[in-house]
Amino acid sequence: MRLKSKRLLPALLAAAAIQLAAQDLAPRAYVITPTGANAITLTWSYYNGGVNFNGTIPITGATGTYNVPIFSYYNSFNFFGHSANFTGSLPYAVGTFSGKALGNERSIYRSGLLDLTLRFSVNLLGGPAMPPQEFAKWKQKTILGTSLKVIAPSGQYDPRKLVNWGINRWAFKPELGYSHRWSNNWLWDAYGGVWFYTTNPASFDRPVPRPQTEEPVGSIESHLSYSFSGRGWASLDGNFWWGGITALSGVRNLDSKQTSSRIGATVSIPFTKHQSLKIAYSDGTYIRFGGNYQNVQVAWQYSWVTKPR
Repeated sequence: MRLKSKRLLPALLAAAAIQLAAQDLAPRAYVITPTGANAITLTWSYYNGGVNFNGTIPITGATGTYNVPIFSYYNSFNFFGHSANFTGSLPYAVGTFSGKALGNERSIYRSGLLDLTLRFSVNLLGGPAMPPQEFAKWKQKTILGTSLKVIAPSGQYDPRKLVNWGINRWAFKPELGYSHRWSNNWLWDAYGGVWFYTTNPASFDRPVPRPQTEEPVGSIESHLSYSFSGRGWASLDGNFWWGGITALSGVRNLDSKQTSSRIGATVSIPFTKHQSLKIAYSDGTYIRFGGNYQNVQVAWQYSWVTKPR
């Protein structure tokens, strides 16, 4: 039992961190931009907190502190008359995890690439594709959109190591999003989606790695934001997710079921025609299994519109 706990500690800590990264709060995700809009975003994200194992293993005082810089590119375009956009994000992580297993203190440090994230979104109602001249005159009322987020297994992963930043499997999240604006200032967003995971064929285990599966994770998310003059805005954010029971070689672990939520706030401040700064904070409100972290994000964005040919 002592040896098994030492092996499980860092692996589960890393898994909890990655699961948390998949539950980020994203206000205004379905607000449209004119066709030809582009943006490059550099984000620094800091996580600090603990991990709740829900009694699955005899580990206490599990904590983690890690930094995740992220490079993202965004582009909007016309998709059969509807406003659509594509976003690609490449994160890198540096972190330290520790905990006490049967009275013995254990810690581990890792740095490396996380998995590439791709997102395609298209507005189904209330968000037509518009060039910049038309978009400047358009006023949002109600928008209904859908998106597909994909996590590709491109991150750091070695089945012989206890900790990996990559998840060694594909993940897909179809989502439906709703956005409604009151007057010129208030905006309410609500999203609902489901994460689906393929099998990790080589999850760490002794004497040899074994296949691990994870059941779908449902999630809902909501944001209430207020727009200031000059393109600035602030929002209150919250989400809730459930599911995700894991199985190793077909043996399900019911204690790994997630039932968790986070709340937070975001402020976006433009300071030139093309540049803005976004600051966000969130914290876990109820974590049944997985990472219970405080998160601070600071993002610099440079945006521009490509002139139509």
